[in-house]
Parts: sequence; C-alpha cells; structure tokens
Amino acid sequence: MESIQDKWALITGSNRGIGLAIAQGLLAKGYGVIITSRSLDNAKQVAEKLQGKVIPIELDVTNDHSINQAVETLHQKIDHLDVLINNAGVYPDEGVNILTIPRELLDSTMNANAFGAIRMVQAFLPLLEKTHDARVVNVSSGFGALEGLSADVPSYCLSKLALNGATIMLAQALHAKGIIVNSMCPGWVRTDMGGPSAPRSPEQGADTAIWLATEAPASESGKFFRDRKVVSF
Repeated sequence: MESIQDKWALITGSNRGIGLAIAQGLLAKGYGVIITSRSLDNAKQVAEKLQGKVIPIELDVTNDHSINQAVETLHQKIDHLDVLINNAGVYPDEGVNILTIPRELLDSTMNANAFGAIRMVQAFLPLLEKTHDARVVNVSSGFGALEGLSADVPSYCLSKLALNGATIMLAQALHAKGIIVNSMCPGWVRTDMGGPSAPRSPEQGADTAIWLATEAPASESGKFFRDRKVVSF
C-alpha cells in the first residue's frame, strides 16, 4: 500500500479561490499537490507560499496542446496520480440571458467548464490508473442542477449541467477500473467569481471537494454532493 506521503492530487485553476483552498486542505492532509494556472508564473508564485510537496505547472483546460504538455511534464515528475479535481471554470454571463447569448459565448463556456474536465480525465487516465482508489472530483454548481437552471445565467448553467452529465458517464466508464467520479456544489463562495458578498469562505467551499478526494465512501460514484451529502442532479 502507498503511504499518504506518496499521494498526489492535481487541481485545475488552483492559483486562487476555491482551487487554492482545496490545494491547501490536501497539503494539510499530507498529499502532494500539483498547482495549475494558465500562467506558469502565477502557479510558481502560489507554490512558493505553500508548505509541503508542491509542483507548479502551466495548464489551460480549453487547450489540448496545453493539457498534453502538462501530462508530459508530470510524467517526468510523478509516476501516478491519486486525485484529479476539475475546478477551473468561467462565469461569463453578465448582461446576457438565454434569449440574447451569442453562440460563441455558449461555445467558450461549455469548452472551459464541461469539455475541459472530460479532456483532463482522458489525458490523465494513464496516471490515475496507476494507483489504488483514484478519485475524480468535478467542481460543479447548484446552477447545474435541473431545479437550479436560470434563464439569466445561460452558458454557466448549461455548462455545469453538462459537467454533471459527464460525471455520471465518466463514473460508468471508469467503474471497472475502480476510479471514483463525483461532482459537488461548493455553494456561493467569496472568490473573484462569487464576489465579496457571498456567505461562504473559500475554505467552506472547498470542504466537500477535499472530503470527496480523501475520505468519502468508495461506494459512492456518479453522484452530486453538497455539504458532504448527496443531492439531486
């Protein structure tokens, strides 16, 4: 059995906000973490301030070349991956609704928030397969639940709905490999995306993702969680 010191977690979009809080929580549990940002400088700056085993890499989940480069880089540094947390995302729906949003905005949000997570699992699967009890956590939103859809937040809602659907399908596809896949809603969190008036701290938003990555029952896969409890998709 590998010891906790041998465990590695990659968190996309982890140079700030919920992603950074997840990284800090996993470091506190003894995991090594891979900090990713679209800017390598940003990833390095954050990594220097963290205590523990940290690898900073450049990664843009909307760009397959960037994802492939990240895989190549990590193959030289680690021989397995225990946890993949798909946290990177965008919230670009200011001033549009389902009747006015242009196709280009729908495309770019879906690419970042849903297709990026699918491509990350595909690309990092060889590393995830090399460990026992590998886990994938998709950071979704209540806006991605059927009962939470809002005509005023069109591309974000549809992209998180798609991410929840991908969670179900990835869990089915990876069941035979023993890889657990779940999605979670962090709630409304004080981040650049959530704004200063949000009620939750990044640490509160990160809690369920950290739990799913480390302690949640291995029997639970293909589910949607909020505050460590299963909720409806």
